[in-house]
This record gives sequence, structure tokens and C-alpha cells, in this order.
Amino acid sequence: MPITTKLGKKSQVVIPKEVRNAVGITEGDELIIDVVEDKIVIKQKPKSYSKKLKGLHKDVWKGIDPLKYVKKERESW
Repeated sequence: MPITTKLGKKSQVVIPKEVRNAVGITEGDELIIDVVEDKIVIKQKPKSYSKKLKGLHKDVWKGIDPLKYVKKERESW
């Protein structure tokens, strides 16, 4: 969904309505701005980092018994 916008007098950028609606940001939301190589990346700041990270990589432990895993690791020390 490439959309063109202009940099304003005070170096401000207006995020078009279509883009705001697509990602669900509204007035007052905090955004994180980062530079990756030669690109400007704008992301919505999570309202709660713990909720954002909950369940991250849960598939990594699928089929592994955590108690057996920890026991094996401790034995290797």
C-alpha cells in the first residue's frame, strides 16, 4: 500500500488516514521511530510490553518437557 506524503515546514509528517486505519493508530498514540539501514521505520508503541510479548516463541518449547530440559542443562554444568 505505497502512499506518498510530504514533509511539512517543521519536519512533520502526516500519516494518511488509510495507513492509520490499517494499523489501528489514533490521535495520542505513542510511536517508535527507528532507522534501519536507509529506511525510516515507524511502529506503534505497545500499551503494555508484557501483553505484546506474551506467547512469543511459544512454539519453540512444543514437545519439550521443561523440567527434563532444565535437569539436563544443570547436569551439563
